[in-house]
Amino acid sequence: MTTIRLVLGDQLTRSVSSLKDLPLADPSQVVLMVEVQAEATYVPHHRQKVAFILSAMRHFAEMLRAEGVVVDYVRLDDPANTGTFTGEVTRAVTRHDATRLVVTEAGEWRVHQMVESWETSLGIPVEVREDDRFIASRARFGQWAIDRKTYRMEFFYREMRRDTGILMDGADPVGGQWNLDSENRRALPSRHPVPARVRPDPDPTTLEVIGLVAARFPDGFGDLEPFGWAVTREAALAILDDFLRTCLPSFGDYQDAMRHGAPFLFHATVSPYLNVGLLLPREVCEAAEAEYRAGRAPLNAVEGFVRQVLGWREYIRGMYWHLGPDYHATNALGAIRPLPAFYWTAETPMRCLADTVTQVRRHAYAHHIQRLMVTGNFAMLAGVRPAEVEAWYLAVFADAFEWVELPNTHGMATWADGGIIASKPYAASGAYIDRMSDYCGGCRYDVKAKSGPTACPFNYLYWAFLIRNTELLSSNPRMAIAYRTLASWTAERRAAIVAEADAFLDSLA
Repeated sequence: MTTIRLVLGDQLTRSVSSLKDLPLADPSQVVLMVEVQAEATYVPHHRQKVAFILSAMRHFAEMLRAEGVVVDYVRLDDPANTGTFTGEVTRAVTRHDATRLVVTEAGEWRVHQMVESWETSLGIPVEVREDDRFIASRARFGQWAIDRKTYRMEFFYREMRRDTGILMDGADPVGGQWNLDSENRRALPSRHPVPARVRPDPDPTTLEVIGLVAARFPDGFGDLEPFGWAVTREAALAILDDFLRTCLPSFGDYQDAMRHGAPFLFHATVSPYLNVGLLLPREVCEAAEAEYRAGRAPLNAVEGFVRQVLGWREYIRGMYWHLGPDYHATNALGAIRPLPAFYWTAETPMRCLADTVTQVRRHAYAHHIQRLMVTGNFAMLAGVRPAEVEAWYLAVFADAFEWVELPNTHGMATWADGGIIASKPYAASGAYIDRMSDYCGGCRYDVKAKSGPTACPFNYLYWAFLIRNTELLSSNPRMAIAYRTLASWTAERRAAIVAEADAFLDSLA
């Protein structure tokens, strides 16, 4: 009578529900962990992302073994490895003559549907437990979302603050305001120092995994070095502590800023650890709140960070499950162009895009404004097919899993859902990038020029985007100022802008 407890690569939490009642040193209780080819290749994942997850998995397995847990661990290069979750679970059930399988609910529809098929295919009971590592359960989010006409994150965020008591003074938000986003949009002064960041050196296990990934995916996307990701809970906690001490006080002011050669700025870089389970959302929010209560970080910084974790992350996860597996199919803007090759190669004279993609290749990381207002903004203005943009985001970032990537990309970056997630498209000309970064100063294009061969492409792409989508977007109150400007243009000027944008986009092919 053997029970197999399957732990997936994004469930590396000792208290995960599938392990909560696990007896130690009991040969009838086997923890199964598997590295499978299908998960490493269903999109062309950044090689550093693959190495991060596999190394974290191996360290987690060793931690369990050190406690006396029986662990059955199947490596990627095991000759008998079938390369799929279903194949490896089936082999394990046979190998251990298992009579029961326990698993924490999967984080993605694709894997969820796979798990649902196992009870029939395996012929044994499969117990699927709730993933209670999130602050809002799927049922709690459903309670909030039911019968709503609009799903604005701000209102969900306020409920999460009330539910948890985080940044609350009784029934009221600390400081008297729920949201301090208006205080968090400062450009970074050119001489403002940026702190050095803790980046752990790879240990022998990680070096072994890096070698495996290099051999297995020699032509895969992304650099494997420098590798600076934490692969244990202890190391992830050290990253969090470093952020709280050195970066959080300035995070609020400069969270939207960008600077050439400074990939991390004042950002926490903890999303990969949250998304694989090395850190938990409540603990990072409470740690940030403690910095405010102790007077070591200002409220705008702490509220801005808490809003990203307690608000946006929980909201996006809830929306992913609430909207269902067909959410990805919409294409509200009718975008049909292919993803430009420079999203993989960084070979473009547009410095903001070249710098961001180069950074992504090197670190499997870009912060939220680089994702939304550089790579996402360009893809939307260019009319790139949403599915291609989504596949790129899912592939290239160390923190990308579909539950968090899809709503962010489909709803925010490309507005392909027509306003379910975001009330307006996050479209901007080059002026925004110039205001929030130093990219434009070293670019071959002139951000001040609105048209012509030296003009920043973001400028004419922005106006062409508005012209093409006038019928859909002109009644949006958040875009009224832009459309009032556009209304003053002659038909000839509008046609010329669209023609210039089309010529540029055709040249990318």
